[in-house]
Amino acid sequence: MRALPPGARGYILCAVLAAFACVTPALTDSGTPWTAVALLAALYLGCELVKVCPPPGCRVPEGIGSFFPVVLAAVLLLPPAAAALVALPGGLAGTVVQRPARVRRVWHGAQQAIAAWVAGQTYGLLRGPATLGGGPSAGSGPPGGPADFPYVLLPATAAALAFCLVLTALDGGILATAERRPAATAWRGLATSALAPHCVHGLAGLMTAVMWRSPYGPPAALLVLLPMYISCWVFAQYHRERTAHQATIRALVQAVDIKDRYTRGHSERVGQASAMIARELGMTEGRLETVRIAGILHDVGKLGVPTRLLRKDGPLTPQERRIIELHPEYGHEMVRGIGFLGEARSAILHHHERVDGSGYPYGLTGEQIPVLARVVAVADAFDAMTSTRSYSRARPVPVALAELERCAGAQFDPSMVRALVDAIGRTGWHPVVTSDEDLQVIPSRAAAPGQGQGQRQGPGPAALAGMPDQVSRPLAPAPPPPPGKVPAVPGPAGGSGPDADGAGAGG
Repeated sequence: MRALPPGARGYILCAVLAAFACVTPALTDSGTPWTAVALLAALYLGCELVKVCPPPGCRVPEGIGSFFPVVLAAVLLLPPAAAALVALPGGLAGTVVQRPARVRRVWHGAQQAIAAWVAGQTYGLLRGPATLGGGPSAGSGPPGGPADFPYVLLPATAAALAFCLVLTALDGGILATAERRPAATAWRGLATSALAPHCVHGLAGLMTAVMWRSPYGPPAALLVLLPMYISCWVFAQYHRERTAHQATIRALVQAVDIKDRYTRGHSERVGQASAMIARELGMTEGRLETVRIAGILHDVGKLGVPTRLLRKDGPLTPQERRIIELHPEYGHEMVRGIGFLGEARSAILHHHERVDGSGYPYGLTGEQIPVLARVVAVADAFDAMTSTRSYSRARPVPVALAELERCAGAQFDPSMVRALVDAIGRTGWHPVVTSDEDLQVIPSRAAAPGQGQGQRQGPGPAALAGMPDQVSRPLAPAPPPPPGKVPAVPGPAGGSGPDADGAGAGG
């Protein structure tokens, strides 16, 4: 405890003394139902030990948390002091990832014991044992009458809420004392984020208590607890994989932003605008997330284009333009092995196609272009026109939308343009803010004397195959490769494709 501030040490000591006071009546009372206490405590301890020492060949996903349905079942089945005693072993054995580990385990055990005692008192004050049947010491004697549904739900819910509030209140206190957070912010958001999970745990605990009190006894309670534990395990695994997916996407976007300094923040905004279009079109939540990821990763192919082209000040030669126009194919090659991207891969490959067939890389037309690619193309162009960059000033949103409407049917799918116009008309455009967004104008691009405020400071980075005001000018499509052939990604000298978002309407 030497590493903790004196206030935190005193706070933990008070919690330990309070927990001892909570469990003492169970230790001194001859009527304590020790069989039920031992079974529930062993069950809770076993659930926690599985995380600490998983079976061979098994890896417990991070974020699975404590298995509180067992504790809440004890709250409903046992006297408050006995329920606090059930929470102690599992709390002491819980997983900790930061030092000091022993102090943290003691803290968790004391915290859960106090919360279980308060929840038990709340349950008793609302006459919960009577609605569950069997009296206050249910679990020690023979089964009582059936549970009184739906009236048992009120005290059970109140007990779960009390358990949640005590845990979060104690957590806020330790944050304020150990991490010295301001009291006004230490508790902010703790209760709201924990409320739903604890209510679910409370319901599982209630079902466990009902089955425990049934004629089939404690073994029947496993019929509730085992599926619930597996569900928690699966959800934690999903959360872990989702976190890994997000980290993968973030790493790719950061790599692109580092390479092409002119368009930082562009990827996130294209993802945001793509999601707005998808929502307006009525896409499902799963597909909406896919199109958002497609928008974020649409320019990952920049990692396959030489940096000198991305940062070239003068106009591009035809050969350089052809290299830059390979970036959708580079991007597709880079992500084709990332299974969770799914349909987003086709959007990365085809987001520079145009409905009139003048786009690239394959010159697809109309419905031949994947739906998500048509969505991303509009979002890409919109952000290119409305973003201030080192080579151009941002256009007002209404002007950019009018330009998109003008090019609908030739460069863009009219339904996608209309969806973006309607979405922004209803909610406005509030682009996401990133730490890299505020770019500094590079000295070599400073406006020459006599240049007007609204004029360009130069030709802009040649990596952009055209400027936003060239939205209606078709790009010369690169010759499509033979069927089934995709140009190989260059070696270390290559980099990722340009944000050809300046090209055309930002495309």
